[in-house]
Parts: sequence; C-alpha cells; structure tokens
Amino acid sequence: MLEKKTLNYEKVVLIGVINQHQDEAKSKEYLDELEFLTYTAGGEVLKRFIQKVDIPNPKTFIGSGKMQEVESFVDEHEIGTVVFDDELSPAQQKNIERILRCKILDRTSLILDIFAQRAQTSYARTQVELAQYQYLLPRLTGLWTHLERQRGGIGMRGPGETEIETDRRIVRDRIALLKKKLVTIDKQMATQRSNRGALVRVALIGYTNVGKSTLMNVVSKSDVFAENKLFATLDTTVRKVVIGNLPFLLSDTVGFIRKLPTQLVESFKSTLDEVREADLLLHVVDISHPNFEEHIESVNTILTEIKSQDKPTIMVFNKIDNYVHEEIEEDDLITEKTKKHFTLEDWMDTWMSKIGDNALFISALNKENLSDFRERVYKEVRKIHVTRFPYNNFLYPEIIEES
Repeated sequence: MLEKKTLNYEKVVLIGVINQHQDEAKSKEYLDELEFLTYTAGGEVLKRFIQKVDIPNPKTFIGSGKMQEVESFVDEHEIGTVVFDDELSPAQQKNIERILRCKILDRTSLILDIFAQRAQTSYARTQVELAQYQYLLPRLTGLWTHLERQRGGIGMRGPGETEIETDRRIVRDRIALLKKKLVTIDKQMATQRSNRGALVRVALIGYTNVGKSTLMNVVSKSDVFAENKLFATLDTTVRKVVIGNLPFLLSDTVGFIRKLPTQLVESFKSTLDEVREADLLLHVVDISHPNFEEHIESVNTILTEIKSQDKPTIMVFNKIDNYVHEEIEEDDLITEKTKKHFTLEDWMDTWMSKIGDNALFISALNKENLSDFRERVYKEVRKIHVTRFPYNNFLYPEIIEES
C-alpha cells in the first residue's frame, strides 16, 4: 500500500491596511484573496493583522505599535513568512526583515512565486524570469548588503566597481537577454498563429479561478489542467473545436487578478496576443463570487490596455450551481434588499438585461445549460465565418441540428 504524502505548508502571517482607497470590507476581501494566493503558493495563514493608516510608514509600512504586535506573534509561533497585501519599497522590505527576522514578501513577490511554480513551457518560464529580474533589480541593495563594500587589496585599488554594481550589471544584462529571447519566441508564435489558417478564433478570458479551463475541457473534450487554485493556467492552450459541423479555434488564456504586478502585465502582454487576435471573446465570470462585478471591471481594464475592449463578446456567467443568496422573510419590513439578496432572476433584470442573448448562465462543472452555450457560440462564430467565407455559407445552417 502506498504511503500518503503530507504537504508541509509554511506558517504565514498576512498584513493589510485600511485607508482612503479601501475600507474595512474591501481590506478583508483583498486579504481573503491574499490568503488564497498564499495557499496556492504552499502556505498556511495563521493570523491576519490589519491597521488603519492614511499614509504608509516610509520605513516599515505599518506603525511601530502594530509592528511590535506582529513581532511578538512571529516569535511566539515561529512564523517563517510575513506577506503584505501592498507592494513594499526596497527600503521598507529591508527594514521589516531586520525587525521580524523572517522572510518578507508582498503581493507582487507572492504572485511571481506562484507564476514561477506554474510555468511549464519555455515561453512561460522566460516571461516569469523576466518579471522576477525586473522586480529584483531595485532590491539588490536590500538582498546583498554584504556586497556593498568596495573591493580592495592588490590589483583592486583605483575607481574599480562595487560588487553591488556588478550584480546590477549582471541582472540588467540578463533582462536584456530575456527580452531578446521573448522577441524570438514571439516571432515563432506569430508564425504558428498565421499557420492556423483563416479559422475563426475564440478566446476564453476572465478573472483567475472562474472555470475557464473546466469550460475548455467540456467544450473541446480535451484535458487541459484545471484546479481550484489561482493561476492554474499560465500557458495559452489552443484547441480545434467543432460545433454543428462548424470548426473554429478555442484558446484558454491566463487569468487576471486585481493588483496584478506591473512587471507581470508587461512581460505577459505577449501571451495576450491570443486575445488581441481573437475574433470573439468569451468572458467567463464566477457569478458565485460575492464581488464578481469588480472582477468584470478588472478584466475590462486589461482589455482596454491591450486595445481589445471593442471585440464581440459573450458574457458567460459560470458556477450557477454554487450561487447562493440571502433570503428575506415576507414579514420582514426592516431589512433593505441589496445585491446579496438577489436571486439569479433578479440579476438578469439588472444591467445584465442590456446584454440580451450575449449573457449566458451555465455550470461548466455540472454541464448545466451547455446546449444554450453551444448554440449561442455557434451563431456568433457562424456570423463571422460566413463573412470570411461567403461562398460556402450553405454548409452551415443558421440553427445547429440537435445532436
């Protein structure tokens, strides 16, 4: 009998703030997401610390009193890692490490670590490595303080070069090399995309962990990696799909997230070429998430950045099997009805009604309403296809036949 492996999770503490940009509810929501990120990276959160600050402390981000509280907890429970929800400056990270004497991460470095774990192909690994070096460059002083002294001794007198400057030069050279490598791979991928012919291209987009890969597996009958963790998919997967004898290409792309590190946005923009060149976008949304509307906004922001906001889009509200709402009793005249009390039918009567038949409600996991999904996608793909191939549109009827 095989022995069951036990996972060793690192003990982690999370630190967030309440300020003019995020209230207590928003801060809690961000820390919930940060805890999920920590779990995905292999950590177990033992405690959260939240402080109300208008302006972060330039030396330690949080105040001295709260820092003492964190230090006591870290020492008492032998915490190995402390994760801040906001990006720390190199000086802040250095000062905090000196006080807490443990590993200090911020949201950016945590996401970079997850990406490094998840990268499978040479392309994804190169993109992640580039982002890591760009994040690392300004932090070299904090990481290698022992290298800041001038070299001395025989043959080393004169202006010379400090070891920290040498390291910076090595990192800059590595960044330049990785950028050149990405340009080469981009050309190869552009050639691959051009070789796919004139088939209609459909791209699955959405926030991370909304079920894009699960939907991809169901529709294309493929075996794309899907897991209930953030950033399960890093590499774009493309499959040929046939609905009602009409072929098209379906691609699964990397998920988006709020506060996405700028280094990753830049280095992964080439991955989003699959979205830029798509003819149709399927924007998958986890409707069971209490803040799915903000997720939609985050995705739309990225689409605007890559100039893809005007592409034909179908909103696919997934995980209807997980959707729950709070009930209001009939004789309750005090409780005000808010979005948390909305049924799915209530949501359909809100701004979603303006989308019309471009809003679909499905469960990819339980395969609910997938016939409606296939028919709607078929109609949209056919519309694009007959424009591209006007002489063979008789091959594809307007309504797909019952399978």
